Amino acid sequence: MKLHIGNSIKYLRKEKDITQEELADILGVSYQSVSRWETGACYPDMELLPVISDFFGVTVDQLLGVNEKIEREKVTQYLFRFQEAISQGKVYDCIAIAREGIAEYPNNFALLNKLMYALFIAGDDDGNIPEWKENLEKYDAEITALGERIMKYCPDQNIRLEATARLAFNHCEMGRKEKGRRIYESLPSAEFCKENQMWWSLTDNEKLPYLRKKIKRDYEALRSSIWLLANSSCISDEQSIVAINKVWELEKIVYDNAITPDGWGAAKLQLDIAKLFARLDNNLAALEHLKIGATAARLFDRRPEEQTFSSILLGDITARKIDFETSDTRTLCEIMRDKWLLSPEFDKLRDTDEFKEIIEILY
Repeated sequence: MKLHIGNSIKYLRKEKDITQEELADILGVSYQSVSRWETGACYPDMELLPVISDFFGVTVDQLLGVNEKIEREKVTQYLFRFQEAISQGKVYDCIAIAREGIAEYPNNFALLNKLMYALFIAGDDDGNIPEWKENLEKYDAEITALGERIMKYCPDQNIRLEATARLAFNHCEMGRKEKGRRIYESLPSAEFCKENQMWWSLTDNEKLPYLRKKIKRDYEALRSSIWLLANSSCISDEQSIVAINKVWELEKIVYDNAITPDGWGAAKLQLDIAKLFARLDNNLAALEHLKIGATAARLFDRRPEEQTFSSILLGDITARKIDFETSDTRTLCEIMRDKWLLSPEFDKLRDTDEFKEIIEILY
């Protein structure tokens, strides 16, 4: 395990507000020695460790290992950089950031989980990663190893369950569905999870935020399930339109008929509805929904860094630009114009004035 004594000494010295020269005088060493310790060029002699730890009021273990406060601060910085990169679709930057953090903190499960996530989405065919297919094979073994390590050793239940679900998904994506299913079946039942059972132990002032958080989580799960149904081959196109329109109706109910903070999802929802109408030769309805989707995409690309929404069911919601996660570096307008609208369902609409107007919205 990598020693971080230099970082610890530097942090503790600055916290005590003394210079390298002052610390050197106290310890009876040269100024250059302290400087080399702090840069990681070398370590203090073993017999000095108790003296240094006594002076700073920490244990030798804390000095040799990593001060928990320092680690939390540094890991927070790595996670922020990761989130900043993933919000812009810079997947390879995410991988590099996670690897950099793990090199410094090899047993930090938050960073290990982020690396697993970044490697997984490097194989996302829905982004603009040309070598996504090669990445599926390239990172498969590492994703599996990371997932199994987190499952076995991570003390944080949320991180462990997230990694477990992702590992199962990866097995399914790579054709190992039986293995993936066994892992899925090991996950706890939603019926008895803390989110569904906690209500009875809450104080009065805890109940409102708890319920709103639960409503948001349940709504997102229901929306996802309906979307999966509508985009599956289990029902007809006519039934899919009815189902997917339920998502639109749900959004209006949950957000009090306001524009939802998830403009990306709103644009994709309208495109999926348009695709279904086009397959049923209802060109007028298809064009109408494409226009709504293009407008949503344009609003999404021009959204502020932070915006607040409010509804009776969800309360106040703050949507931050940096919280959006994608494997695509393009703007949503570019994705819709250069990818989504290329679907063969829209071939018969391309020469119409209405379709050309939709394209203009996306520039």
